[in-house]
Amino acid sequence: MIRSVMIALLGLWLTCVRADTVCAAAQPTEWNMATIHGHKMYYATRGIGPTLVFLHGGGDSGEHSFVRQLDVFSEHHHIVAPDQVGQGRTPDVPGSLSYTAMMEDTAELLRVLKLQHVDVVGFSDGGILALMLAIRHPELVRRLVISGVNIAPEGLRPEDLEELRATQNPKPTTIDEKLAHLWFTSPTEAELNLGLLAKITQPVLVISGDRDAITLEHTLKIFHALPDAKLCVLPGTDHATFSGRSEWLNPIISTFLDRP
Repeated sequence: MIRSVMIALLGLWLTCVRADTVCAAAQPTEWNMATIHGHKMYYATRGIGPTLVFLHGGGDSGEHSFVRQLDVFSEHHHIVAPDQVGQGRTPDVPGSLSYTAMMEDTAELLRVLKLQHVDVVGFSDGGILALMLAIRHPELVRRLVISGVNIAPEGLRPEDLEELRATQNPKPTTIDEKLAHLWFTSPTEAELNLGLLAKITQPVLVISGDRDAITLEHTLKIFHALPDAKLCVLPGTDHATFSGRSEWLNPIISTFLDRP
């Protein structure tokens, strides 16, 4: 039986304290650069309060993936939103993309910033990185919010997996080719599996659209494997949960992060 199911409906909004509004006095985003594992990594910061790390979707940036969240959450949090290698403002490096490498870049950035026990919100690829971060560097993570996440390529809809198969380049060079190769081959079983998820002791809010790019069956496997998880399935919603359903999600996420 499902441990806890949160359905984003109008009645649930009324229980939340914060509204999804843009404050006229919102602080501007500041861009910073750190040298991480020998390459440049750019990250956005804004706001004050407990640290909240936003990890963007594949091929996107922290600023764009969470454009409907940054103003709202920076009112009460110190936001850190890194751009992963080859994406957003962070330059590409030679070689293929790897979830493990991006996760270790993120962990090292948090160490450089002297941050630990932070809340992490991850969308799609960013959610994969968030889970891996909690498994391999648990001291860095307090709570997790993930949306549109798979722990194996088979979690994608079959038609999307077939489309990726047709676009594979055995020697990817552009960021688009590298991303297509990453999505078709990863996460690997060594990076994420149900047994590894069972080791995550931090509370996790698992989000999915009912028409997500990740099958609902796969999302439910992830949810059931996590020892302390809440589930939020958004009706009439595709993969773009944070941008398309921010008026539902922002209060739900705030409530989850603020609970005792």
